[in-house]
Amino acid sequence: MPPLELDGLTKYYGDVRGVEDLSFAVESGEVFGFLGPNGAGKTTTIRTLMGFQSPTAGTARVLGADVTDAGALRRARANVGFLPSEPSFDDRVSGRRILEYHAGLRGDVRSDELLELFDPPLDRDVGEYSRGNRQMLAIVIAFMHDPELVIMDEPTTGLDPLKQEQFHRFVRDERERGKTLFFSSHVLSEVRKVCDRVGIVRDGRLAALEDVEALLERSGKTVRVHAASPLAPEDVTLADAHDIEVTEAAAEADDGASTVSFTYTGAYDPLLDWLGGFDLRDLTIEEAPLEAVFMRFYDDGPDDGATVRGPTGAEAGESDDRERDADGDGPERDDHGDGSERGGRPAESTDA
Repeated sequence: MPPLELDGLTKYYGDVRGVEDLSFAVESGEVFGFLGPNGAGKTTTIRTLMGFQSPTAGTARVLGADVTDAGALRRARANVGFLPSEPSFDDRVSGRRILEYHAGLRGDVRSDELLELFDPPLDRDVGEYSRGNRQMLAIVIAFMHDPELVIMDEPTTGLDPLKQEQFHRFVRDERERGKTLFFSSHVLSEVRKVCDRVGIVRDGRLAALEDVEALLERSGKTVRVHAASPLAPEDVTLADAHDIEVTEAAAEADDGASTVSFTYTGAYDPLLDWLGGFDLRDLTIEEAPLEAVFMRFYDDGPDDGATVRGPTGAEAGESDDRERDADGDGPERDDHGDGSERGGRPAESTDA
């Protein structure tokens, strides 16, 4: 039985869709990336898997326990690590006391090892912690009892680049140990570094489910052609060329040169035949960036549209679509919905 299995999982907030009809399984020993911009339904899915809210329809099983069976899920969570997107702690107590509290709840097998990698200042009150230190403390808590399955929501949030890379190495090592890891992210580079498979969620629905390498292979190559003669979008007659952009030479150069770039998803022979018809000054063929692959699942318009750019290569009002959803998380955001306990107990959100 897969450690994590979703079967038509659906969650609505009134008339607002959180997620709808999600069906997939995460296999044992797999690192599975759950991709989507903020508001796509990632946190809604994770909160439902952890039992913090009930599904509207469908179900999911976590280590064999149905998420609609509170007792069974509670027992299964003893062998699940959880890293929320915004860890909540009692700010009045030290990190060391919080670790001791969680060790008492579920045991402590690995904290010494983990603290060598992720080293929050344990003797300071958590209220004095930076965002990165809070995240490192939460990472230690999620893994300290050596769980079989770890569910993480944006796990590298707040970590500096060195700690992010250390976390990626740690995740790869955990996979080698046979652990199963499920994590949501919108950081595309980390998905490529550590994930075996990826699910892409769009507006609460699953848009793609496949191996990371297969996704990249299907995405094609980025081709940039600098030709001695003028080029127009209609000159790119390749059937498998998409996202065509032509940059005209600066007026002062007046040599008729131009540059065309596009994403190419076809075989190489037709591409080479087409390139043979031009006097080339420069040619670049490289793997399409993962961002471009990702955005194909979020572009409501045609993906083979053509653009003519001026000498600067920029269009008036151009913006980075990849950042358009950088803020806000829609109805799935809940400040304390990660299961944190308030009051005198030094609890945090990994054991709701």
